[in-house]
Amino acid sequence: MDRTVSKFGGSSLAGPAEFQRVKEILLKDPKRSVVVVSAPGKSSEEAFKVTDMLLMCAQLASAGFRYDEIFEQIANRFRRLVRELDLSLDIESLLEEVNAHIASGESSASCASRGEYLCAQLLADYMGWTFVDAADLFLFSSEGEVHEEESLKRIETKLSSVEKAVVPGFYGSLPDGKLTTFRRGGSDITGSLLAVGIGASLYENWTDVPGLLMADPKIVENPKPMRHMTYPELRELSYMGAKVLQEDAVFPLAREGIPLQIRSTLLPEDPGTLIAENGVHKEVVTGIAVKKDFRVFTLEKTKMREDRGFLRKLLSVFESNKVTVEGTPSGIDSVSVIVAEEQISGKLEKILEEIRMYCHPQRLTTQPGLALVVVVGKGMIRTKGVAARLFTSLAQADINIRMISQGSSELSILVGVENEDANRAVSALYQTFKGERDE
Repeated sequence: MDRTVSKFGGSSLAGPAEFQRVKEILLKDPKRSVVVVSAPGKSSEEAFKVTDMLLMCAQLASAGFRYDEIFEQIANRFRRLVRELDLSLDIESLLEEVNAHIASGESSASCASRGEYLCAQLLADYMGWTFVDAADLFLFSSEGEVHEEESLKRIETKLSSVEKAVVPGFYGSLPDGKLTTFRRGGSDITGSLLAVGIGASLYENWTDVPGLLMADPKIVENPKPMRHMTYPELRELSYMGAKVLQEDAVFPLAREGIPLQIRSTLLPEDPGTLIAENGVHKEVVTGIAVKKDFRVFTLEKTKMREDRGFLRKLLSVFESNKVTVEGTPSGIDSVSVIVAEEQISGKLEKILEEIRMYCHPQRLTTQPGLALVVVVGKGMIRTKGVAARLFTSLAQADINIRMISQGSSELSILVGVENEDANRAVSALYQTFKGERDE
């Protein structure tokens, strides 16, 4: 059966009007058969996220303080939803259950998950669909890692006989039955694993923005939306800090070849961004992203390449200091190592001393203030002169390039510029490539 998994974020379920909008979206396409929900978020009428308030309750309870005033705010928010949506749900019993859960001394993560739990109960009642508890679907190890294989088996077994289901995101159960949450991007991971488990033909992620943009709107005014992109392109952009889905949520979908569509509940007719393994699009450049505050270590040594263990010894210095290396551009007698400034906080002198000790460079320098700008696009593989236009664009903007790197896949070009030039570089590159098409 052709099925779609639809995930709605907290801003899409913040109040009665948002619930009504979600219902209209779900009923518009019969293939939408499994829904994943976050806890209600902030809105013009609600100043706080439900999850944040539940965490506050848990912290107060664990310290032996009263939390009833905060919990009453949470309760009133759900009571209002039940009242204004005219639901038959026994909300008082559910609220008593959640209150007892907090009072019993459960973990903060367990208490925080009750926002998704209550929201899914309400939406299931509103839609007339089946509520399926995420605790029955997602199994975690005692260390807090999800058992993906076992979870997928449970999903297939429990949801194969359910025609329409609402599942709370963000959490699952430990071997002892207690609740725990995904470490990052919880509701998104819930949705992607559900899509894999039921063999969905599409995973929809509904938010308050109409898809992904070609550049950061804080840098470029009204950037073009990215209508189509591939999973490899998404990975390149997310690695460079672009605000996209958390990688753990995307990987299961990419692995199974399930398309992901990012759409807005505020503009349901907008097609948003479709991400697939082999996206069909004609843009030469899909997106441009930037990440600031890197430091470059540059070593010079005559006949460096004849020292067979040189690079291994160099990288081992960073590894032993628990520093992630972002790149290692090199020449015949020189090599540079790029790391994030935050990674070497308090370690700089130690790293320099160890490099001198193990690698014996003739010259060793280090420069802070590097920004990495990445230009990503599958269309660049087939288009001549992309690099030339890139360099010309930056030269005309009077931006000095400190480093250049292109992967063997030709999917992206990375340039290093000064931190203070980073935003101008993004703007210049956007103006150059925003209308370029791979004909």
